[in-house]
Amino acid sequence: MIGIILNDNAYEQDIRELLMAFFPGRSFVHEMLPGLELCLIGNVEEDHQWFRMQVVFWGEYSHLVWGNTPAEQRELDHFDEPIAVDYENRTDTKNKIKRRLYVILKALTGRSLPWGSLTGIRPAKIALTLLEDGMSREEIHIHMQEKYFTSAEKARLCVEIAGRERELLSLLPKAKKAEGYSLYVGIPFCPTTCLYCSFTSYPIEKWTKRVGEYLSALFQEFDYVAMRMGRHPSAVYVGGGTPTSLTAEQLKQLMDRLTCTFDCGGAVEFTVEAGRPDSITREKLAVLKSYGVTRISINPQTMNQKTLDLIGRRHTVEDVKDRFCMAREMGFENINMDLIVGLPQEDAEDVKKTMDAVKALAPDSLTVHSLAIKRAARLNIMREVYKDYKITGTSEIIDMTARYAREMGLEPYYLYRQKNMAGNFENVGYASPGKACIYNILIMEEQQTIVACGAGSASKRVYPDGRIERCENVKDVALYIEKIDEMIERKRKLLTDF
Repeated sequence: MIGIILNDNAYEQDIRELLMAFFPGRSFVHEMLPGLELCLIGNVEEDHQWFRMQVVFWGEYSHLVWGNTPAEQRELDHFDEPIAVDYENRTDTKNKIKRRLYVILKALTGRSLPWGSLTGIRPAKIALTLLEDGMSREEIHIHMQEKYFTSAEKARLCVEIAGRERELLSLLPKAKKAEGYSLYVGIPFCPTTCLYCSFTSYPIEKWTKRVGEYLSALFQEFDYVAMRMGRHPSAVYVGGGTPTSLTAEQLKQLMDRLTCTFDCGGAVEFTVEAGRPDSITREKLAVLKSYGVTRISINPQTMNQKTLDLIGRRHTVEDVKDRFCMAREMGFENINMDLIVGLPQEDAEDVKKTMDAVKALAPDSLTVHSLAIKRAARLNIMREVYKDYKITGTSEIIDMTARYAREMGLEPYYLYRQKNMAGNFENVGYASPGKACIYNILIMEEQQTIVACGAGSASKRVYPDGRIERCENVKDVALYIEKIDEMIERKRKLLTDF
């Protein structure tokens, strides 16, 4: 248990997230209690010009081993000096505080983090911004190591991805990127809820009678968005949940209304997450094909049957192969596959087995996730039940997946991070040339307004000056149906004068 005691909570989240990265799975309290491993005490002085930080250690951390390098020693020699606070430049102040805390925690624990002091979900956005500001790739590489303590490997990955994102975004007409929008459609139903999942998803079997009501509410949102934003989104992404958990008839109803309301054929891409192999049928794939879907995902997460059974998936490894081949036979030329590294009880050999199986299928893109256990996941809520489950995430395993992806002719084109990730790593999307998902880049690098429809979805308006505002739909399906007028009103306020 770790204490965080602050007289001003402006930087509490930044401090807590960095502590979480060094001490995964720990709980946090905001008072001095017996049994704490350590306690961070931070005070913003009355004139709001200085932040004073003190870290108190107990137990095995009572004897702090100071820095091993001259740079670390210089930092630590002055760790109790106040940090200049500039409320007009929160980002700079936040980075100063996290930098100081990172050096202390690195010396304390004897280990470094691959992403250094960075805890945000969009590290590539930093590199992309610096590229657009005219900084060279080598300068950005050095900057990220010196300012954020990122490893050379992660800095290099970030710069490579930022360069590729810049090239891909240049293919999108400037007017479409700056003045247009992309559309997200959320279908919050799944065949089952996986052990690690905390997304807005409901077992379809329990909601069969209300799917029609949900679609009716969703279509009301469609009508408003098309009226407000126009019929021409840059990209369309139907996700979830698992959209193909709908029946073929319901899926046809969704696709018919979606394509009639919006000009999906004029979008640079039209993605539907077919997702769970046990939800895919030839009839459903035919529906998607007939409505012009250009990209689908078939997501095994792992190709080890014992793991699939453990995490609550109803499909088999052979089902994955069968549905993938079926989609290829039906003419789908851009198929993505999602994998998760760090699933319970899996080791490097299990991941290698998965990568060999995926390589044999040769998908057009591959997204490798590091397991992130959220608060709402069963794996976290029922911690006592699953306490003996081994979660393995190592740099060697991550490097192996990257090596396999490149051997398959796939290049990294976007990445993002989440809280509580196994090994404090990242999620990376790889794609063969010409098959990268533009929507993924737009939403991750916040390059365009995204309007999202459906329960649990979040819309994000990107202003010309870089300012960003959000509005969210309620997660609960029943509440979404009941309060659809309120959801539309939220969008009206966000998108006024777009």
